[in-house]
Amino acid sequence: MLELRDVRLDHPDARMLVAGALAFYVALYGGEDGGDADETHAEDFVAPIGHFVVGYLDGRPVAAGGWRRRDDLTRLGTSRLAEIKRMYVVDELRGQGLSRVVLAHLEETARAAGHEALVLSTGAPQVAAVGLYRAAGYELVEPFGHYAEHPLCRCFAKRL
Repeated sequence: MLELRDVRLDHPDARMLVAGALAFYVALYGGEDGGDADETHAEDFVAPIGHFVVGYLDGRPVAAGGWRRRDDLTRLGTSRLAEIKRMYVVDELRGQGLSRVVLAHLEETARAAGHEALVLSTGAPQVAAVGLYRAAGYELVEPFGHYAEHPLCRCFAKRL
């Protein structure tokens, strides 16, 4: 069973998993991102304005994800939004439902913090991620953020 622990984004296990996610993006998209990594700060993921979690199996960090408040956006008729960031599951454990567990936790904690909707940005080549979000009830919305103008950018939102 996946054990979720609230950690800071700069916790060693979180940093390791985020590095894995960034390496995955390099492999998938064919080069260094240079994108929003500079815009993602550990302080953004600390209560009350954010939340970050690492999932452990048998004491090993294998999954991660977080949300941060976004006061600058309005989607699905609300500006009480949080943005999901750094969702990741290690390669060898993908397809086992771990990301659904992390996503459900993020939704629950964002709702408890008073957010009315979650938004996120992913890329069309991330087929599994797009499938996860669609299956969880997320809908396509107007692109936002660093990649908004990129043709592969896909942004989603869900009312909580």
